[in-house]
Amino acid sequence: MKKLLIIGYVWPEPASSAAGTRMMQLIDFFLKENYQVHFSTTATRTAYAPALENLGIITKVIELNSPSFDSYIEDLQPDIVLFDRFMMEEQFSWRVDKFCPAALKILDTEDLHFIRKARHTAYKENKNPKELYLSSEITKREIASIYRSDLSLIISEVEMQLLSGEFNIPESLLFYLPFMMKEITSEEIDTLSGFNDRKDFISIGNFLHDPNRNAVFILKEKIWPVIRKQLPQANLHIYGAYPSEKIFKLNDPKTGFLVHGRADNAEEEMKKARICLAPLQFGAGLKGKLIQAMQCGTPAVTSEVGAEGIPGDLPWNGFIENDPEKFPAAAVKLYQDESEWKTAQICGFQIINSRFSEEIFQKEFQRKLQLIDRLHEHREKNFIGAMLRHHLHRSTYFMSRFIEEKNKTAG
Repeated sequence: MKKLLIIGYVWPEPASSAAGTRMMQLIDFFLKENYQVHFSTTATRTAYAPALENLGIITKVIELNSPSFDSYIEDLQPDIVLFDRFMMEEQFSWRVDKFCPAALKILDTEDLHFIRKARHTAYKENKNPKELYLSSEITKREIASIYRSDLSLIISEVEMQLLSGEFNIPESLLFYLPFMMKEITSEEIDTLSGFNDRKDFISIGNFLHDPNRNAVFILKEKIWPVIRKQLPQANLHIYGAYPSEKIFKLNDPKTGFLVHGRADNAEEEMKKARICLAPLQFGAGLKGKLIQAMQCGTPAVTSEVGAEGIPGDLPWNGFIENDPEKFPAAAVKLYQDESEWKTAQICGFQIINSRFSEEIFQKEFQRKLQLIDRLHEHREKNFIGAMLRHHLHRSTYFMSRFIEEKNKTAG
């Protein structure tokens, strides 16, 4: 049986974040391909992580800068090693190269961290994020990680274009793999509540992420007061994992601004709402909350950053509005206009079925993994990657050995 080793940044929480959903989709794919899946991480397991063991997955907690990982991977000898974000590749890839050099190394970027960070800084400093890409340390680290890996999974077409265009990364090192969603059938659509059976607005997002926190404050201060004035009976329900006390203090039942924290069932809450609001000002990758809204037949009003990479050339399932001053008018119109709402809902179903087909992308990924049969040839063409691996191996090796010896002394 073929073996896959995932080196996770955290335990996946599909009910908490899009990253968790993404990881579970990848695990599901490899299980269908009859891989024996091993999931390892340095992180502490949370109460919201699913029991991977019940899926037949073998789990292990690993340590940073420890020779115990060397014996673990040498005994395991996986056919594929999947790094969950570039930080895990930095920490463990040199050990993988040393003890199982024939393994195909895949980097799942989740989203490009350097884009997310540059956009956040640009938002705070009123700059163009492109001015910050090249000078950022995190950009150099993430791009180097992509070169060192045999294949990097890129979740957004926008990010694919940036990497191949602005950074001239060979397309042979990149693979566009967005969320893989099951087709929304007409039977499923018929079970969804219609316009008149829904009410209120919803906003959802993991509060560990700065873009989601920022969006809630924009809703509270700039957008919701205007909407509420025009729709005095409407409420805005705020959901998200890991809310801080500062977020909970925004709760104000008198104005219909209701902060709930983590949703017991985010899908059910989304299906109740008439409109999803996501005034995101920065961020990267694909926004899982907006994909989920489409699956639930809930039209959305968001920004260009929120919609980025999702609709392609298809019309959005609602409105895209960047200006917080104009955002409320779009939300009110969609909330009140049944015809506009139904059209937007249909657009969402079309986007899911034509842009994120599980069947199509699983087949393409399956074909791409044939790379393992010509791995030597593939690596020979990637001299930059070989050079970066050489320098990482030397620097990381000596640093790791230093930390190991220091830990022994401390112990």
